[in-house]
Amino acid sequence: MIFDQLSDSLCRVADLADFAKIAHPNLAFREAAEEACRNIGTVVEKLNTDIDLCQSLRKLLANKDVMASLDPDTRRVAELFMFDFEISGIHLNEEKRRKAVNLNVKILDLCNEFLIGSHLPNKIDKHILPEHIRHNFAVEGNYVQISGLNADSSDDLVREVAYKVFLFPNAQQLHCLEELLTSRNLLAQLVGYDTFAHRALQGTMAKTPEKVMQFLVQLSDKLFTRTLADFEMMSDMKMKLNPMKSKLMPWDHPYYSGVLRAERYNIEPSLYCPFFSLGACMEGLNILFNKLLGISLYAEQPEKGEVWCEDVRKLAVVHEQEGLLGYIYCDFFQRADKPHQDCHFTIRGGRLKENGEYQLPVVVLMLSLPHSTRGSPTLLTPGMMENLFHEMGHAMHSMLGRTRYQHVTGTRCSTDFAEVPSILMEYFANDYRVVNQFARHYETGQPLPKHMVSRLCESKKVCAAADMQLQVFYAVLDQIYHAKHPLGKSTTDILKEMQDKFYGLPYVPNTAWQLRFSHLVGYGAKYYSYLMSRAVASMVWRQCFVQDPFNRAMGERYRKEMLAHGGGKEPMLMVQGMLQKCPSVEDFVDALVSDLDQDFETFFMDSE
Repeated sequence: MIFDQLSDSLCRVADLADFAKIAHPNLAFREAAEEACRNIGTVVEKLNTDIDLCQSLRKLLANKDVMASLDPDTRRVAELFMFDFEISGIHLNEEKRRKAVNLNVKILDLCNEFLIGSHLPNKIDKHILPEHIRHNFAVEGNYVQISGLNADSSDDLVREVAYKVFLFPNAQQLHCLEELLTSRNLLAQLVGYDTFAHRALQGTMAKTPEKVMQFLVQLSDKLFTRTLADFEMMSDMKMKLNPMKSKLMPWDHPYYSGVLRAERYNIEPSLYCPFFSLGACMEGLNILFNKLLGISLYAEQPEKGEVWCEDVRKLAVVHEQEGLLGYIYCDFFQRADKPHQDCHFTIRGGRLKENGEYQLPVVVLMLSLPHSTRGSPTLLTPGMMENLFHEMGHAMHSMLGRTRYQHVTGTRCSTDFAEVPSILMEYFANDYRVVNQFARHYETGQPLPKHMVSRLCESKKVCAAADMQLQVFYAVLDQIYHAKHPLGKSTTDILKEMQDKFYGLPYVPNTAWQLRFSHLVGYGAKYYSYLMSRAVASMVWRQCFVQDPFNRAMGERYRKEMLAHGGGKEPMLMVQGMLQKCPSVEDFVDALVSDLDQDFETFFMDSE
């Protein structure tokens, strides 16, 4: 309990500062928050290497009688705290401990350097480029700056140039990546693991790198014929539009899958937006949570100085019997200097306080929605609506967690489980029975026609196998980079080999995509997590909600088995409790593949 009080005091500063340094509109606040993050990081590092603290915990863990008397939550949290200590090398002799501390610092610096390098533009002499495409890029003097892949450009040559120039290898960035992978491996071995991947996967659903590779290889095998069919469709489309250069290349995949989607379904977001006003979407979430979980969202007036921007809304999350569960601050609108990513931040974790009361969780949801205009409210595209539901899934995970300890509150759980509640919400957002509860034209009140929802769902399946195949390739690459060292080959040779084996479009000489793979920093050895979370969400949806998306009994089971535990219970045990069986690797793979094949329309008809 004392450890958790300590963790709570630190996290309440660190979490708030982590949020403020990204989102506060005032630069002075952002800088002060950055400074607070650094200071608190130093304190945490000191505590993680405090031998007396560690010894007191080790003594507890070694005492079999005491351990036997603890409830599973307490045991798990004690083990998680010990895991944090061991990463700092505290159990080693003094020389090795110093080495571990230095490696931790070095890894942090290399991560920052790699992240910055992964976004830096590449420049090329403008005279090398044909004149008619130069205007697509930023021209500075004699140089053209290329700062992305221009993936949605309709000009094949623009995409090809962007791909070859933006992904041209930078020696410094290459060295940085190699150093990062080597240092991670050294640290993992120093603290007693075979590889960095073995260390990173401790406590996850997958548990071991071997299990992850088994999952990815089986998924790739199952996708193979579907991916080939997708590539063939893209090839045909390219042949039609550009007969002179019709070979399908990696820079074509995102563009031509979009073209096929548009040709086949012509989903025009502006036709959907009038049905998805922000007010209607929030009402939809309210209806869904009320029916499934007995929960309502109420807008509350914030105190003076409580919010960082006047358009932030404060929602109280209230249960029909249990009362107030926590608060969600909705920072939904675009503003200058605000990052464009949609995300969920924990500001205060839930925990059982010493006086027996429960410390209520507080979170922020950040989106980048357009402001309302004089003539219309804020209108969301289908993608924005789905993102709102996704992020609200994270928020509910935080609100409904009732863990004894703050250290494992809400979304503080294994990476491959953390996305399950948010991805599950996407299934609700794509179900006509749910959408029909709230999607009304903001002027006429007319409901969104069923065929428009069906078309939207069907359009998402166009080239979905090839898109998933690409994710498998990235995940495999991440696993191999963090497997046994020395790697035996350059990171580019490994990329080339894996691209051939797990993707299918040819490697382009003199490119190094891995140097732009910024997820290697935050998701080292865990990039597979999103695919695995999606597989679990799919199984939960099919087994528990597809018959009736408002089934209260299933909603309660979902809360009790999955949401209530945060990271305080083994993730696989939570999945088992929900599905009432322990899924195999084959089950994970089948869930993902059957999502590609499912005809939504007939699925609903069958279930009705």
